[in-house]
Amino acid sequence: MKINNERPVWVIGHKNPDTDSICSAIAYAYFKNQTDEGTFIPKKAGALNSETAYVLDRFGVEEPETVSDVCTEIKDIDYRESKGVSKHLSLRKAWSLMTDNDVSLLPIVDKSNFLKGIIVRGDIAKSYMNVYGNDILGKTRTQYSNIIETLNGELLSGNSHAYFMNGRVVVPSGSVDMAKMDLEEDDLIICGDGSDRLLEILDTNPSCIVVTNNNTPSEEVKTKAEEIQCVLMTTEYDTFTAARLINQSIPVSQFMTDISDIISFNLEDTVDEVTEKISKVRYRDFPVLDENNKFVGTFSRRNLLDRTKKKLILVDHNETSQAVDGIDEAEILEIVDHHKIGSIETMAPIYFRNMPLGCSSTIIYLMFQERKLRIPKDIAGLMLSAILSDTLMFRSPTCTEKDKEAALELAKICNVDYEELATSMFEAGSDFASKTPSEIVYGDYKTFYAGDLAFGVAQVSAVSRKMLDDIKGDVCAYLPNVLEEKGVSNVFVLLTDIFKETSEVVMLGDVSKDIMKGAFYKDGEVPEIMMLDGVVSRKKQFIPPVMAAIGEL
Repeated sequence: MKINNERPVWVIGHKNPDTDSICSAIAYAYFKNQTDEGTFIPKKAGALNSETAYVLDRFGVEEPETVSDVCTEIKDIDYRESKGVSKHLSLRKAWSLMTDNDVSLLPIVDKSNFLKGIIVRGDIAKSYMNVYGNDILGKTRTQYSNIIETLNGELLSGNSHAYFMNGRVVVPSGSVDMAKMDLEEDDLIICGDGSDRLLEILDTNPSCIVVTNNNTPSEEVKTKAEEIQCVLMTTEYDTFTAARLINQSIPVSQFMTDISDIISFNLEDTVDEVTEKISKVRYRDFPVLDENNKFVGTFSRRNLLDRTKKKLILVDHNETSQAVDGIDEAEILEIVDHHKIGSIETMAPIYFRNMPLGCSSTIIYLMFQERKLRIPKDIAGLMLSAILSDTLMFRSPTCTEKDKEAALELAKICNVDYEELATSMFEAGSDFASKTPSEIVYGDYKTFYAGDLAFGVAQVSAVSRKMLDDIKGDVCAYLPNVLEEKGVSNVFVLLTDIFKETSEVVMLGDVSKDIMKGAFYKDGEVPEIMMLDGVVSRKKQFIPPVMAAIGEL
């Protein structure tokens, strides 16, 4: 049975997600599920910040799952779903299963479906070629049901679920007296003799008698066999053939490769990692385990060629540097964004909706209106929160009349006071007491590129300057870590007072002051910390002059 390739489409925002990134993903996934075929699931590319967590909790919406990367994984290939086999399975049955299913490997699992080992065609072929003593069935604790199955036999008496453990396999010859001299207690005897001879043989107290050529023992033989708890069975095969085949009833546990010596993979292992590992071994098929390390199927080398890329819709970004890791391996179907056109490339034309608005959720609101689709209260609450967050309650220069109109209509739908909502959101986002410097700086951080220069810009917003002053020292002390962890040469952090509409900039880097001088401070020496009155928008008021200043360096 094969995996269904009709996989869901993930709707996802940028790394270090803000409220618009999360809320737009949820709202647009809802929109697509109402208007298009298929399944659309919101995801996020990082942890929630405090503001967004407050919004989701307030409107009773489940937090999207975090996705660390979108690289092609084993679960994205057309692997073979299958069940494992018991360690008691006979070699003959194992060979039959491999042949019928055209596989070279069988996984051996326990009752809880945990992988215990594997057996491959070569193991079975080797078992057929090797010479074993006549005590091999006893040493391997072969179940009588295996023997019956291997010999196409019929049980006449005894317990088929019991195990042959102590004796040898013997084909008696000569007279009854000579035959009895060769037999020992607990032996397994293969013979085609009549009932009189069988009664004599039963005197040796064998564990099992296999009667060949479909000969039917008398009721007296059956009764005596039951009395001494001897397993009695018949087979259509002649004595020679039965003796030749019986070793194929040995359980696969005798020849399997133990779990400690095999290579298995998890569903979430990337195809690139797997390809590298299997290039060093000779096996053709490999076991696949789920998140609980239970067996779910197998894949072969050729399956790796038929990989299915993850399907994505991007919201609130279109820059490779801001996208979830592995974006180059994914298939991008759509982009909905309100930022400048970035660096993401696609293999084919896609639906790309980019508008000069203050928030991606405003674009999604317009799409609801165009399709005359009703907006549920919770989705309206999320989109309203996103607009209020991105426009700083209409204070940001990025805010347009369409943003305001959308927010007011969404406020009516979800029946909230937008000013109260915005204040509550901003206060939740300004609660720095329980946050580390890393969480504060990376809560809303993005990396930008200007030629060969990479620089980072974080924005920390609060409803009062005192809140920002309390964390300023910790933020400044953390800046060297940002340079190292993000691999940038310069970093800037905007400490934005939302209601006073000012941003204080702390910075570090080899040319950070030169950039600030060219962008905002034409005359005089640049201070260690700059106050920028009226600057509240990173996108519209900070990044453009910084880019221009870098171009003049």
